[in-house]
Amino acid sequence: MSIKRRIFQFLLIFFVSGLTVSASEAGFTLTDNTGKYMDIMQDNRIVCRYMYEYDKSSKDRLNETYKPFLHVFDPEGKGPVTKGAGGKFTHHRGIFIGWKKVSHEGTDYDRWHMKGGEQIHQKFIKKEAGSRKAMITSQVFWNDNDNKPILKEDRSMSFLPAPKGFYALIDFHTVLKADAGDLVLGGDPEHSGVQFRPADEVDTAKTIYIFPKKDPDPKKDVDYPWVGETFSLNNKKYSVVIMNHPDNPKQTKFSAYRNYGRFGAFPTASIKSKSSLTLKYRFLVAEGEMPEIKTVQECYNKFSGKKDPVPDITVQEGEQKKKKNKSGKKKKKKKESK
Repeated sequence: MSIKRRIFQFLLIFFVSGLTVSASEAGFTLTDNTGKYMDIMQDNRIVCRYMYEYDKSSKDRLNETYKPFLHVFDPEGKGPVTKGAGGKFTHHRGIFIGWKKVSHEGTDYDRWHMKGGEQIHQKFIKKEAGSRKAMITSQVFWNDNDNKPILKEDRSMSFLPAPKGFYALIDFHTVLKADAGDLVLGGDPEHSGVQFRPADEVDTAKTIYIFPKKDPDPKKDVDYPWVGETFSLNNKKYSVVIMNHPDNPKQTKFSAYRNYGRFGAFPTASIKSKSSLTLKYRFLVAEGEMPEIKTVQECYNKFSGKKDPVPDITVQEGEQKKKKNKSGKKKKKKKESK
């Protein structure tokens, strides 16, 4: 073999090897469409998109942009599996946070349905990305009816390599600050807390929830360490786990029974003036059926610092609309809570 041929082969191997290293170390990157959204990418695919645009130029645009939220994308990064503005219950959007009843100086504000005021992204306090992690911190003002902040939030979202069987791991860590006076966060599990909402096209007949205990009663139980959900979207299944950190307020209830897939944790709290409340949740997302519960529990233990054993689980179907009775008339049902 000639010297030139050997040099050529060496350079070829070096070049190909370099490409391989580059691809495997691509890791996380951030792409900001300034004033509209931030893409969080892993190995050159979109994992999540933080929607932070605020536009009050018209009533329609305001309704589309009155609060920031996090879209979760499919494994290929082609499009979101979460819901945006519009559709059934327009205020449900991706991974979002709010309370129907935020009490401040004798007045109650609805920062769930977003009546009379907005959650407005102010700026990014932190933006970082590397081979093993990405993180953004968004400063968000929760305003009263006169556009003055009653609550200031530092909303941090960290993105890490997911455990086996999952394709996304998102840590949602928020600091809620009562800079303008005492606050009380209240409401109910259906209209408050940190929640996940799948896309509007979800097949409501195929939604199931997974609980880490025998014989659960999610309408009465409190302080689940985690709850899982599997839903069907465009003939594909996806599974999501929401983990509740032990430092979060006690007596937290999970809303985990709606057939359209919105579920999440509802803590209540009082925040004294000039003080703050910190909330920490972890989201795991998979394509297909729920991965092994052992994997879920191991991830929770790392998140919480605990050493809890793998629990027995219970699977429950999402609540469905009442079927027609023998006379052909629909059975009476309670008005569905939004």
